Amino acid sequence: MTIKLKVSRYHLRRPDPVAPPGPAPAARAPRPANASAMPSAGQRPAAPVTDDGFGAEPFPTAGDQVGAMMDAAGPGAASVADLEQIRKEGLTGRQLRMARRMAQKYGLPATSDFDAVRLLRAAGIDPFQKATIMEMISADGSSPANAAEPPGSRALTVQPGGSAAQLPQTIKPIKVPSTEVRAEQNHLSEVQRIQRDLAKRRRRRSALLMARLFFFVGLPTLLAGWYYYMIATPLYATKAEFVIQQAQPAGAQGMGGLLSGTQFATSQDSIAVQGYLQSRDAMMRLEEDKGFISHFAQDHIDPIQRLEPDATREMAYKVYQRNVKIAYDPTEGIIKMEVIAADPQVSADFSRALIGYAEEQVDHLTQRLREDQMKGARESYEMAQEAMMAAQRKVVELQEQFKILSSEVEVSLITTQIGQLETQLSQDRLSLAQMESNQTPNVARMEPLKRRIATLESEIATLRARLTEGSEGGSSLAQVQSELLVAQADVQTRQLLLGQSLQAMETARTDANRQVRYLSVSVSPVPPDEATYPRAFENTMVTLLVFAGIYLMISMTAAILREQVSA
Repeated sequence: MTIKLKVSRYHLRRPDPVAPPGPAPAARAPRPANASAMPSAGQRPAAPVTDDGFGAEPFPTAGDQVGAMMDAAGPGAASVADLEQIRKEGLTGRQLRMARRMAQKYGLPATSDFDAVRLLRAAGIDPFQKATIMEMISADGSSPANAAEPPGSRALTVQPGGSAAQLPQTIKPIKVPSTEVRAEQNHLSEVQRIQRDLAKRRRRRSALLMARLFFFVGLPTLLAGWYYYMIATPLYATKAEFVIQQAQPAGAQGMGGLLSGTQFATSQDSIAVQGYLQSRDAMMRLEEDKGFISHFAQDHIDPIQRLEPDATREMAYKVYQRNVKIAYDPTEGIIKMEVIAADPQVSADFSRALIGYAEEQVDHLTQRLREDQMKGARESYEMAQEAMMAAQRKVVELQEQFKILSSEVEVSLITTQIGQLETQLSQDRLSLAQMESNQTPNVARMEPLKRRIATLESEIATLRARLTEGSEGGSSLAQVQSELLVAQADVQTRQLLLGQSLQAMETARTDANRQVRYLSVSVSPVPPDEATYPRAFENTMVTLLVFAGIYLMISMTAAILREQVSA
């Protein structure tokens, strides 16, 4: 009986070369269970025995053929061009290691990984294709009976009563890689170690960065979003707009007329009203009239926006500033107001009350200005009127004192009498002179004429004395006339001043009327039907941006300081 033994060897994928013509080998019989797998040590393998009884030479395997080819070619046959071409292919480290293991598996004398690829390709083996056990079985020894046997095994035929023939095994010398190959391998291992270290550091830094971003940016953003979406109390905002206008008379001209009616004419008043509505006084009036503090101290308002019952005025004023927003647009001269409350109707009531306070403030400002302007004109007029009355009373007193209505009339009468007496005296003197010119004058007629002339002269002297000389305990007519003229001139002056004061008062009244301000409401407060605040998404995004900016600024500052310290 013929017994076949299999000796494991690596088998190449490349088909064996065509054998010379001769008798075909016989089919191998299945190996018995008690057959020996390997010959004993020191025993030379015998040639396989065929069915016809003739011995045959052992059939060389693919590894033996490649070895024989490489021995015939010599170590200098490796083409440098082939190695350079393989290096340009850009093979990975894994592929090179796979080629080196496969070359060791097939017993190819490779001096490097690229040389292993070259040798495998020269032997017709694809070093980067996965091979199965079935593909590694030799084509001439494949059968259903030995399908599970190791690849590359060769059959040994044992004759009955004979010894098993063992194939000659090639002793492969240990090939130590050259210095250049070891240096290249060490360099590659060092590069791989550095790459692994860098990747590890990169992963650690990425993990730390993500942790810091989550702690300093993500967590505050999540808390803010949770508050705005789940806890924050809905607030209602009522918007209103009003403008302060100035009264303009029909006859206003000049530069004042050019600026009047524009936003520049009432900008100071608008800014003053804005400041008053944002003051503590307005908050206290709103608390007294509408209960501002008690409204924001209700229990249904969230703790962040709620005002404590025992809160101070400063805390209440902060809440007032946060919920009452007033802005002045200088380009249009419009005051825009937004009042926020937890109830829409309460918000509208607060807005109407603040508009009323603004209107009262405008009236107060213009009223004080009008009163200041009218006060001076009124006082000047009253003083001029009193002075005129005093001068008039002085004239009356002089007239009563001297019992003369008018000094001019009195002087005119006296001068008229003196003139008449002077005329009569002149006539009498002419008559006396004519009588005396006679040689024999009539003494009886001359004596009365002389007495009359003397009387006329005495009367004329008396009248002249009245004009220039004062009587006993009295004043002369000249003195009386001068005092009366001064008093009358004073009266006329006071009358003129009174007229000017009256004109100034009328002018001041006109100017005061021009200073009148009116508050016109362009957008009336209407209670909203939907909550205006909080704007959850916008506020959450703002929180994200704010904390991201803070983290970025702190990180840049720390990096700069670290660089400066390390430098």
